[in-house]
Amino acid sequence: MKITKEKLTIHDLAKALDLSSGTISKILNGKGNIPHSTRQRVIDYVKNTGYVASHSARILKAEHSWTIGIVFSDIALFGLEHPFFGSIIQAFKNYMEEKGYEIVFIPKKLGEKEQSYLQWARNKQVDGILLLTGDKNSKDIVELVHSEVPCVSTDMEMSHLTTVISDDEEGISLIYNEFLKQGFKHIFAYSGSTLSRAYQQRTEAYQKLLKKNGNNVDKNHFFVTEAYGYHAAYQNALNWIDSWKVVPEAIIAFSDDIAMGLIRALETKGFKVPQDISVSGYDDIQFAQLFAPSLTTIKQQKKDIAETAAEALLAMIKDPESKRSLHKVPVQLIKRESTK
Repeated sequence: MKITKEKLTIHDLAKALDLSSGTISKILNGKGNIPHSTRQRVIDYVKNTGYVASHSARILKAEHSWTIGIVFSDIALFGLEHPFFGSIIQAFKNYMEEKGYEIVFIPKKLGEKEQSYLQWARNKQVDGILLLTGDKNSKDIVELVHSEVPCVSTDMEMSHLTTVISDDEEGISLIYNEFLKQGFKHIFAYSGSTLSRAYQQRTEAYQKLLKKNGNNVDKNHFFVTEAYGYHAAYQNALNWIDSWKVVPEAIIAFSDDIAMGLIRALETKGFKVPQDISVSGYDDIQFAQLFAPSLTTIKQQKKDIAETAAEALLAMIKDPESKRSLHKVPVQLIKRESTK
């Protein structure tokens, strides 16, 4: 007997499309980690047959691509292996997939053809974009942020852009004031490249605290390692230590990787941590508590950042006219063995 539109069931759809009923159900409910091509094949078939169950009506009317693009413009050369960015992507991906979206990276080149981020986004009809990190002065990023495509960032601060970041000023203040409570007067700082928004803001927060407490910003008390990673932090710290005219009582490193490289350099130069010099990090990566000595650090709530960014992007997809805003996620001081 011929199946009429009224009698067409989810099982009929599954049989006709050679998919499981569970997969069909997930697609019609906008859930699950389903490839875009499969999702679109089901939706097209449903439209053509006239099957529109109440639970699938929202999907068919929305006309979304159910795809979110990610821009990762690595100006500071951190790489995706950086624990912070890796954690943000994973938490963001998990949240979006639960809502039925797939995640794709946006390239600058497709085959031999150069294209802007906006061109790629329009060609693929993405519903929204996560700007993981990048240069806010880049023509391509400015063009994208001011376009009709909803965008959210977990790094850049720009007008017309919703941004979700850690409260870096609070983080530096927490550890600086902790050192002050311990009676330390000579508190140095070790930063990564200030091309990074995070390192720049942590630097500004540190200098602000110095001035507030009546201390001058001495160039020998603050050091920047332009290269990324533990080994670069170690090598550059050796030279920095040799330049000291005053030995610090404490050092604030602006990332955990930098703190670990610094601690090993201090040990190479004959200093004990924390007996001679206390050292703190920033991020609370997984290895921070396994390092010897375990690292006192500022914990960034990476899952909260990613999920807040995802929620904000979904709200913009639903209402493109919604107001853009800046969200600062609180941080936490984690005390371990690298400080007294």
